[in-house]
Amino acid sequence: MNVMALMKALPGSVAQGLIWGLLAIGVYITYKVLDYADLTVDGSLCTGGAVAVMMMLGGYNPYLALIGATVAGMAAGLVTGVFHVTFGIPAILSGILTQLGLYSVNMRIMGKSNQAISVDEYPLILSLRDISNTIIVSTIFCAVVIGILYWFFGTELGRSIRATGNNENMSRAQGINTKTMKIVGLMISNGLVGLSGALYAQYQGNADVNMGRGAIVIGLAAVIIGGVLFGKIFRNFAMRLVGVIFGAILYFVVITVVLQLGMETTDLKLVSALIVAAFLAVPYMRGQYYVKHGKKGGKANA
Repeated sequence: MNVMALMKALPGSVAQGLIWGLLAIGVYITYKVLDYADLTVDGSLCTGGAVAVMMMLGGYNPYLALIGATVAGMAAGLVTGVFHVTFGIPAILSGILTQLGLYSVNMRIMGKSNQAISVDEYPLILSLRDISNTIIVSTIFCAVVIGILYWFFGTELGRSIRATGNNENMSRAQGINTKTMKIVGLMISNGLVGLSGALYAQYQGNADVNMGRGAIVIGLAAVIIGGVLFGKIFRNFAMRLVGVIFGAILYFVVITVVLQLGMETTDLKLVSALIVAAFLAVPYMRGQYYVKHGKKGGKANA
């Protein structure tokens, strides 16, 4: 492995990890807070990128384009929520249906499968050409989002969403409209995914109809890695979100190391699946170890 090449590639991994960390926070909200298996993100990431790029190509301010991308992502989450709570479609299937439909929607938005946008012609907020600026800007976005979410989930509405995820039946008995809470949670989640897609499209200089393929795996990897490595350290809700960001960064660092070891890029999906599987297995294996250790300790004490 070329150590110098790895060191040069690491800042890019950190930049990508920060951008995708916003998507991972969105996944965290559905997967951990709402206890909802949402697969919409594979489509809503591209929706955010497509809306942002097309708005900027149309002459809109980049920050206004980010707002448009966020709203578009929230709309995707709304559709998934309506499918689930209004029509009774199971959580996983509702996300798949929305994701499938978004492919055509994204094609309609862009007019073709790929739309490029150059940093030389448009005032992009961040770009692959300036990694240092990308890291700074992405860090600011992550910090602001975490601050807003920390405040929001401390409000009555936010606590109602958390209660719905913890125990839906008990929440309903307490007078909480759990259907509405699910829809709001899905909208917030996919709004963050849309924002992530908008930033990522600017970073790579284009929006592609396939840019969201496998996004849910990356998001889950970040959530799981963050939970396994920092779960016992970061107890506070805001710090858990920070752990998710770190998980996303570590994921891309691992991918970079794997590529530097000479593995083909076509194997990245396999590597991603193995990373997720490995970190999913860690809590279970650790629990099994402590169970056996406790039994041995008990016999010894007896």
